[in-house]
Amino acid sequence: MKLNSTLSAIVTGGASGLGEGTARMLASHGVKVGIFDMNEDRGQSVAKDIGGVFAKVNVSDNASVDAGFAAVRAEIGQERIMVNCAGIGGGIKTASRKRDTGEISAHDPEAFIRIININLIGSFLCASKSAAGMMTLDPTQPDGERGVVINTASVAAQDGQIGQVAYAASKGGILSMALPMARDLAREGIRVNTILPGFYETPIYQQMNPEVKENLRAHVQFPNRFGQPEEFGEVVRFMCEHGYINGEYIRTDAGARMPPR
Repeated sequence: MKLNSTLSAIVTGGASGLGEGTARMLASHGVKVGIFDMNEDRGQSVAKDIGGVFAKVNVSDNASVDAGFAAVRAEIGQERIMVNCAGIGGGIKTASRKRDTGEISAHDPEAFIRIININLIGSFLCASKSAAGMMTLDPTQPDGERGVVINTASVAAQDGQIGQVAYAASKGGILSMALPMARDLAREGIRVNTILPGFYETPIYQQMNPEVKENLRAHVQFPNRFGQPEEFGEVVRFMCEHGYINGEYIRTDAGARMPPR
């Protein structure tokens, strides 16, 4: 699927970080871009800058997702590209003991559910509803492709750190969805792939304690730096345009493996 001005795309989490890098990349190739995000001010600003459309969407809420698709499609038409970048982090151990008092506590169940709802269920809802919309489109030639879905997992899906049990579970679920989702949609000409980013210059890492950030950078092989959102966007472009990649995942981490902590 060659990126061009005849195509429409939706990017969740498109107001910042990897999502913004993706939205800007797609727009730079002429694609009409819709952004789903909860940050209305930033989302509107990015959409205006790239000539796109913004919808305030809570990806974990079914009604909000439906409203977002309706609003964006009314402006730019049915998307052939769906990129899920919306997500949150969190650091809580499975069970913890306070050093000073010895008090023991289990993982906050509401915090676990929230991360799963936004990262995993949110990605599934948007992917499923987008695929249903793509099925209404005429297939393109010569392969009969109707669209592509790209979900964002994380290297934490494979080497999650201490305190990342909820986050790793959510990203591991996204990774595991790629093949069965691709099989579900194969007869309809819709491809599904997953990206596992490592350490990127996103708001989460930009706000991190410099000492902690430097410790993480030390685990990056080459190039020994954090990735840039536009580099993530280039991986999205590759997955869109390379029609023989389906049901697959790619780690984009410069050879990094996450340490236990």
